[in-house]
Amino acid sequence: MSAGTDTLPDRSLLSQDRPLAIAILAMGGQGGGVLADWIVALAESSGWVAQSTSVPGVAQRTGATIYYIEMIAAKPDAAPVFALMPTPGDVDVVLAAELMEAGRAVLRGLVTPGRTTLIASTHRSFAVVEKEKPGDGTGDPAAVVDATGFAARRTIAFDMEALAGRSGSVISAAMFGALAGAGVLPFPREAFEATIRAGGRGVDASVAAFRAACDRAAVPGTEAVARTPEKRFEALPASAGHPDLDRLVARIAQEFPAASHPMLFAGVKRLTDYQDPAYADEYLTLLARLHAEDLARDGAARGCAFTLAAAKHVAVAMAYDDPIRVADLKVRSRRFERVRREVAAGPDQIVTTTEYMHPRMEEVCGTLPRALGAWIEARPALFSRLDRLVSRGRRVRTGTIFWFLGLQAVSALRRVRRGTLRHARETAHRDAWLATALDVLRTNYDLAVEVLECRRLVKGYSDTHARGESKFERVLSGLPLLVGRDDGAAWLRRLRQAALADEDGTALDGALKTIATL
Repeated sequence: MSAGTDTLPDRSLLSQDRPLAIAILAMGGQGGGVLADWIVALAESSGWVAQSTSVPGVAQRTGATIYYIEMIAAKPDAAPVFALMPTPGDVDVVLAAELMEAGRAVLRGLVTPGRTTLIASTHRSFAVVEKEKPGDGTGDPAAVVDATGFAARRTIAFDMEALAGRSGSVISAAMFGALAGAGVLPFPREAFEATIRAGGRGVDASVAAFRAACDRAAVPGTEAVARTPEKRFEALPASAGHPDLDRLVARIAQEFPAASHPMLFAGVKRLTDYQDPAYADEYLTLLARLHAEDLARDGAARGCAFTLAAAKHVAVAMAYDDPIRVADLKVRSRRFERVRREVAAGPDQIVTTTEYMHPRMEEVCGTLPRALGAWIEARPALFSRLDRLVSRGRRVRTGTIFWFLGLQAVSALRRVRRGTLRHARETAHRDAWLATALDVLRTNYDLAVEVLECRRLVKGYSDTHARGESKFERVLSGLPLLVGRDDGAAWLRRLRQAALADEDGTALDGALKTIATL
């Protein structure tokens, strides 16, 4: 997708004796209302007549608010009649604050090849329907890129959120700049800037984001790359001089093949942050044993696929989510700083966050010392009484001293995490899973790799973790029927994909029945 094939902005629509129609698709917190107000103020300050309406989307990121603006040069003794909603085929400019919203604008017919200039940010803000999938439910950005390429008269697309963030502003300022740089409105750049300055809040940051986006949009052929969740590593990163990481990085370089270095480094960083360097060292010791088994089964000729899969999934398994981890993440200074950036808070503004937490007695027992947690669980009456006290929703204001210190105390339990009941169970589950993979490795290399890949089914904590672990066990229940088959790896992969297809396991049930009839 590029900024367009024209070397100069298309101004043919501006000469027509009809209102200019602009549609903005933005989600909560992206400043769509501010952007609409800026456009109206810009038009009115230049002697035009403008009207803005909006239709809000529903909550939890299942739909964006559509702001619709019509404007026309003021005429003496004549009052224009404006529409309240955009009509497919009659929109001159569409501004989409997120890549998939650009796709939705195309599907709604708001973007047409003979008329519409599409200005879109290529970043992603995942919808609830994408997040709720057990597996990867993210929409395909390539489909949107391809669609907008031929659906619009001209397309300007780049990561406006990242650009705004670098300026300390929000995406609405960058979109306003892209609109100015596109040259589709008959107003000078200075008028755009004057409109921002008239707002009086966050002016410097907004102007900086506006200018950067305006310059970017004005460049013909600007490339737009749709950002995907996938991350690639090209080489073993530096450890920034941390002595423990230096030692672990040296161990990675000495003991493992180069292809595995980036993933192993990511695992070491994750586990050091999660627990401590000794825990990351334990991870490398475990991986060294698995790599030796891999080489003994001619893994080098297969690109050490077994080692690469283990490097990823063992690290995730060892960094399981528990109340200690949740509390640790919620009280980190980086998180408070990120929230302030996201809401564009000024240095003199107070920002507080309210978390909704619903602990269960299972999580409490898992955080206790192994013997004590098991003792409570073995007494159903006591467990039930304690659960009635614990298992209820709480709104936790992490900006208050009481709740901050409480979460800080829970996060400090990471020092004794290895002695908790949850850690004992996670370790036992991990070891049993790896023992199964190693047993399969002796007879079917590809199937053993798929056994490791099945660990992606287990994620989260509380009910989410329980459901994932149940699916994991059900998928591996079909393993005895597949070990002796040449296509066993392909069938286990199908079982895993079926388990990720829906939450209630209907697809998995059907796949297991199919396996049983082979």
